Amino acid sequence: MNCQRKLESGFAVVSVMLLMALMGSMLIAYFALTQMELGATRSSMDSTRGYYAAEAGLNIRAERIRRSFLGYRRPSGTSPDEAAGTPCLPGNSGAGSFRCVEHDLESRAVTTFIKEHPQNPRRMVVPRGERFQNLAAQVYEYTIPSVAYGRSGRPEAILELEVESRLIPLFQFAAFYGKDLEILPGPSMTLAGPVHVNGDLYLNALNSLNILGQVTASGDLYRGRKALNECDRQDIRVIDAGGLPRSIPACRDVRLAVPQKDLDASRVLVDTHVERLEIPSPDTLKPQAGQPFWTHADMRIAMDLNVDPPEFSIHHPDGSKDFAATSNLRDCDVIRYSHGLRNVRENTTIRMMNVDMEGLLDCAAGSYILEEGKLLDEGSDGGLVFHFSVQGPREEGINNYGVKLYNAEELVSSNGGAPTPRGLTVVSDQAMYLQGDYNSVNKKPAAVLADTINVLSNDWDDANSTEELEERIAANTVVNAAFLAGMATTGDVAFEGPGGQDRGKYNGGLENYPRMHEDWTDRTLTYRGSFVSLNQPVHVKGLWELSSYEPPRRDWNYDTDFNDAAKLPPLTPRSVYMKQNMFVRKFDF
Repeated sequence: MNCQRKLESGFAVVSVMLLMALMGSMLIAYFALTQMELGATRSSMDSTRGYYAAEAGLNIRAERIRRSFLGYRRPSGTSPDEAAGTPCLPGNSGAGSFRCVEHDLESRAVTTFIKEHPQNPRRMVVPRGERFQNLAAQVYEYTIPSVAYGRSGRPEAILELEVESRLIPLFQFAAFYGKDLEILPGPSMTLAGPVHVNGDLYLNALNSLNILGQVTASGDLYRGRKALNECDRQDIRVIDAGGLPRSIPACRDVRLAVPQKDLDASRVLVDTHVERLEIPSPDTLKPQAGQPFWTHADMRIAMDLNVDPPEFSIHHPDGSKDFAATSNLRDCDVIRYSHGLRNVRENTTIRMMNVDMEGLLDCAAGSYILEEGKLLDEGSDGGLVFHFSVQGPREEGINNYGVKLYNAEELVSSNGGAPTPRGLTVVSDQAMYLQGDYNSVNKKPAAVLADTINVLSNDWDDANSTEELEERIAANTVVNAAFLAGMATTGDVAFEGPGGQDRGKYNGGLENYPRMHEDWTDRTLTYRGSFVSLNQPVHVKGLWELSSYEPPRRDWNYDTDFNDAAKLPPLTPRSVYMKQNMFVRKFDF
């Protein structure tokens, strides 16, 4: 009996021990499986975080490309040599804008670099159905690899992005407004070329209005006026996809917001509520280091009103005076100061820098007044860029300062054998006055960028500016240049959009974009160019009113030469956006 009990007891001990061993094995297996699952989860989390870190690196480099073009620069440099081994190792990092850069993102070391496509740049028309359809663009393509390294130093994610930087020149529009645009002509008007507004578009006509180009608006299209809830029933036509003119829906005496479905039914080439085009800042015209037109200018001339008599000087990009060039400019004696032109609209006499343009080009051909190494046929930005500024106690606010250009019917030097400019863009952060024909002989790519632009005819005389309107009789005048200037807002400075409706104080509309100061009755202002307005004027506040002038016969058209990128004015302002072509994740590492 005792032997039986001892045997049973022994079996029990063995069973318990086997059971404990089994449970131990199960626990070991459980812990091992748990560790494997934790490892897999951790690996998956690391991979995910590495992916997002690598993606962030791609976004950073793509944005740097975009900002380069916004600053009127093109990325340049050398990519790592992939044929020579793994990119971004010591001795194979590339240079300039395309070099390897390491980012600290999501606690990962992310390495990126840029490869430029050999066909850059190319020109394209944006396909219908895409963002900014039918517009011309210069296209630069880039590929950006990005690798995220984990704590072990091994890659967690390898991504590659192919992008296009698309540059849309603003001077390819008959009219481009970064705000509301009103086109409300009295006499019949034909506007040949595309129109874009980043705000609302108001169309009205006392006779007829024809727009021979695509029309796009980021806001609404209204038939009628903005200042008053009125609308004239005259016919307004816009082309269809085949280039034929078609009428847009009519109004009934009061302003009408035209729905897109009604525009589609009319088969006109008009799109509303499109994406806004990014536009340059108004600060881009300022005479400051880092601002594109000042920085890229081939000559920077300032008039200093803080001294008596005013002095003229040439400046380096950092703002310091170029004393040698200034001395040469003064010897040429082609810039004078005057205080005799009365601007009736502003009710003030203008403190004016008067620039003899042919004389200035003669001076540039025979003296060292351009940036070092530059000649009249400079082509780095498509031609010459001249910046004119005024320094004085009120240079930042409302003032009576101005820059007048005259003797500019042909933009060349009269010196025999002098190089011929490829084009000329003149820039000022102050009001600009063009006196007489501008670029009317042997037309070249040209632009005028200023706070406001005033056109004075071939018969203008400062001495008559204080007389009544009947003493200020204009003569036929021709201007061939793209314009970029501020335009007042109907109603008030704060009321772009529907909030500015029915407030009066009409801004004059596109038909009064260039400010005039003479009786142009039965005289013709012939204009070929592009009207661009991005903002309010900064230095003037006078309201538009017809009493200060009589309008001309407007022979105005878009300059179709601007459809050719090679014929755009130097340093043409542009909108820049990025388009993703391809996104790839690689798993073979």
